[in-house]
Amino acid sequence: MKVFLCDDTYDDILTAIYDAWETALSVGHEQVSIRKRPFCDFTLFDEVIEVTADSEKAEKVIRSVARKISPMARYWVDMALLHSDPDSVNIVYSFLRKGFRYGSSVCSRLNDPDIMKMMDMQRKVSGESYHLLEFARFNNVGNVYISHLEPIHNTLLMIADHFADRMPSENFILIDDNRRFAVVHPKDEENYIRYLTPEDFEQLAVSEKIEDGYTSMWRTYFDAIAIEERTNLRCQMSHFPKYKRKHATEWM
Repeated sequence: MKVFLCDDTYDDILTAIYDAWETALSVGHEQVSIRKRPFCDFTLFDEVIEVTADSEKAEKVIRSVARKISPMARYWVDMALLHSDPDSVNIVYSFLRKGFRYGSSVCSRLNDPDIMKMMDMQRKVSGESYHLLEFARFNNVGNVYISHLEPIHNTLLMIADHFADRMPSENFILIDDNRRFAVVHPKDEENYIRYLTPEDFEQLAVSEKIEDGYTSMWRTYFDAIAIEERTNLRCQMSHFPKYKRKHATEWM
């Protein structure tokens, strides 16, 4: 088995798909597999191939998906590649094999387990990103708004694009505490990714302890709209689970 090992980034994964597909033309699709670092559960007979991101290869893959399958298939692939499942890339690879075979109808083949897995992954990723837009809380540190999140899936860039569209003239930083990286938005500029050292992360963690007028205002609003007689902790837990409350101002 030829195992293509890549980083968990968009271009790296798409490059791995391109290289795996090219290799499969000579050895067969069943003889290739794609894994994201830090995967280390290899067998004695695996041939590990390190993948380096290539933006041209990545663009060829995603362009082919949109043109030869459908725009919906591209959307599914974009979402599924952000999923936290360690085997998500192989599921996408299986989906693409069937997509290039059946064309645009592939997204309707809901009796196929691979298609159902793809649908489930894109729903979970898009659903979490929408929820986190509502649960993101910013602390004003100087002239920079900082928000800490712990998404299950790698959705921070999607969330950052949403706020960049709505707050283009603000400096803000969104931090993924699970993956230890941040998306930085300088005023009136484009977002960029910054991977955090332990020292960086420790310094930025202090931002959650800083309180301003908006912090107390939000807590006052949260308490004021509550109706004690209609308290339903089970329903509350369902709509606002604990892992999302960790960085919410009203629960701190």
